[in-house]
Amino acid sequence: MNNLRHMMNPLDFSVDELEALFDVAGDIERNMDKYAHMCDGKILATCFYEPSTRTRLSFETAMLRLGGKCLGFADASNSSAAKGESVSDTIRVISCFADICAMRHPKEGAPMVAASKSLIPVINAGDGGHQHPTQTLTDLLTIRSLYGGLNNFTIGLCGDLKFGRTVHSLINALTRYSGIHFIFISPKELKVPDYITEMLDSKGITYEEVIKLEEVMPRLDFLYMTRVQKERFFNEEDYIRLKNFYILDKAKMALAKEKMYILHPLPRVNEISVEIDSDPRAAYFKQVQYGLYVRMALILTLLDMTDAHMNHDLLRKF
Repeated sequence: MNNLRHMMNPLDFSVDELEALFDVAGDIERNMDKYAHMCDGKILATCFYEPSTRTRLSFETAMLRLGGKCLGFADASNSSAAKGESVSDTIRVISCFADICAMRHPKEGAPMVAASKSLIPVINAGDGGHQHPTQTLTDLLTIRSLYGGLNNFTIGLCGDLKFGRTVHSLINALTRYSGIHFIFISPKELKVPDYITEMLDSKGITYEEVIKLEEVMPRLDFLYMTRVQKERFFNEEDYIRLKNFYILDKAKMALAKEKMYILHPLPRVNEISVEIDSDPRAAYFKQVQYGLYVRMALILTLLDMTDAHMNHDLLRKF
C-alpha cells in the first residue's frame, strides 16, 4: 500500500479529516446498500487478546456489511501468543493473510508496536487503560449527530474516570473543539488522572471535579456514564465498595435538561437503571449503531477505497 496509515489515537487524524470521516459515516447511514460490495475480496483480521463483544462484533459486522471477510481470534489463549509469540511476529504473519487488522490488547502500546512492524493498516481496538480510539470516533459521531456539531456544550463524565480508557480518549479528542466545558463526576479513588487535568490546564480548557451527580445534572448537555471496571482493580474490596457509587435513575433524570443525552460505551452493569432505556434522552444504543457506521468509514479510509457513487469525493480528503 503506497500510503500505509494506522489508527492508534483519535488525534492521529486532523479535525478536518475527522469531519470527512464522519461525513462518510453519515452517508453510510443513509445509503447502506451503496456500500455493500466496496470491500469485496478484502479481509479484516480481528486480533483480540482480551475479551470483547461489542467492539469485535462491530468491526466484523462493518467488514461484512462492506462485502469483505473476517478472520482472527477472540482470546489470546486461542492464538500463538499462548506459546509465547510476540505481537511483532503475530502482525508480520497476519500481514500475509489479511488487508487490515483491528487489535485489542491488555498492554498499553501493543497495537503501536504492531503498527511499526505491519505491512497492513492496524486499528487500535483498545490497549489496556490507555486508548480506545474507535469508541472515541463513535462518541464524537454520536454527539455530532444528536447535537448538530462538536462545539459549545457541557459534558459530564461520571464513574470510573481513573481507569476508563474511553473517557481518557474522549477528553483528549474533545480538546480540539471550542467551547467545551468538562465536569468530572467520580469518587476520589476514581478521579481523572492528573495528566489529564494538567493537559486541560495547559490549554486553558475549563473543567470541574465533583462527587455528587445530582449537583450538576441541570447544567449538562451530555452525560457520559461509565461502569466501574472490576478487571482494572487489584483489590476486590475496593471494587465492591465503589461499584454502586453511581446509579442513574428516573429521579436523577428529572433534574436534567429536556435534551440532555446519556451516553455509555457499554457494557453497563447497573450504573444506568433499565427504567431509563425508554427515555428519549437515552442514546447509548444509538451509539452502538453509530459505531458500526464509523468503523465502516474507517476501514474504507485506511484501505484507501473510493466510492464512485458519491458526488463529492469525501474519501479522497485523507
